[in-house]
Amino acid sequence: MERLKKTRSFLHRLIPDACRTVLVSLVILAPGGLAASPINQTLSDAQLKGSATFRFLGVPVYDAKLFTSQGDAFNWNEDFGIQLTYRKNLKQKALVESTLDEMARQGNPAPTAGQLEQCFQGVSRGDNYVAISEGANQVGFWRNGQKTCTLSYPGAKRAFMSIFLGNDTRSASFTRQLKGQ
Repeated sequence: MERLKKTRSFLHRLIPDACRTVLVSLVILAPGGLAASPINQTLSDAQLKGSATFRFLGVPVYDAKLFTSQGDAFNWNEDFGIQLTYRKNLKQKALVESTLDEMARQGNPAPTAGQLEQCFQGVSRGDNYVAISEGANQVGFWRNGQKTCTLSYPGAKRAFMSIFLGNDTRSASFTRQLKGQ
């Protein structure tokens, strides 16, 4: 116990108050700050518009958040971002196949499985993906704050984002909540 007191005293003399404050702030704020940084860096004045939890057979799969410029109403003609924070472990294959299946179910043009495999890796509980539209024909993807890919083809934004925000989603109440309605 005496040794611990001496070590603490030494560290307090070694690290000035300002440095300690910065270090503590970084440790406390880093996870949330890193998760939101692609949205804040890519969208002009991004603000949370709505949030919802997607459930499959009553089991929560992920929490979703929609970010729009200035928190404006959702509009397909404007860029926006969606953040998914997973509550379950999912393999890459499951993410790719479910994305392709849902795009096909809605009748939307889809990228190839190979393209999605570049974008999506498996996820563990707490991991997040961010998808940000970049005009009508591009969607950028980040996993836990790291850019993974950009899908680029005619109508990519509406084709992919309709999984969450379209007129024919798996859950109308999820979509309404995500849109902040």
